[in-house]
Amino acid sequence: ELLVVLVIIGILAGYIGPKIMGHPEEAKRTKATMQIQGIDTALKMYKLDNGMYPSTEQGLQALVEPPSIGQLPAKWRDGGYLEKGTVPLDPWGNEFVYLSPGLNGDFDLSSYALDNEAGGEGDAKDINNWEVE
Repeated sequence: ELLVVLVIIGILAGYIGPKIMGHPEEAKRTKATMQIQGIDTALKMYKLDNGMYPSTEQGLQALVEPPSIGQLPAKWRDGGYLEKGTVPLDPWGNEFVYLSPGLNGDFDLSSYALDNEAGGEGDAKDINNWEVE
């Protein structure tokens, strides 16, 4: 059974690997989208526990350690809201941009992608939580 699983993984790696390796920016954009979805979920769990989202000033760090500024959460979850206990950087090594209240919803969460500047086209186009499906 283990051999069958290894063969299947090998076939998938042989098929998917070259496609990803040929498009590294597309792979990074996909990873950033998945990270945004994960952080979005963590922010929603934070709100369920505390009745509010972290403020812009508190930032995403409020997901890994209890905030000490602004309106303090009443029921901050032991261990935080992100699995690894740290706020991840986007695939380009930059911090995600968080704004609460947001201009496009309760909060805005973005990666400025390749150029690390707002806006952009192609590989430099921002990835935003309100545009992610």
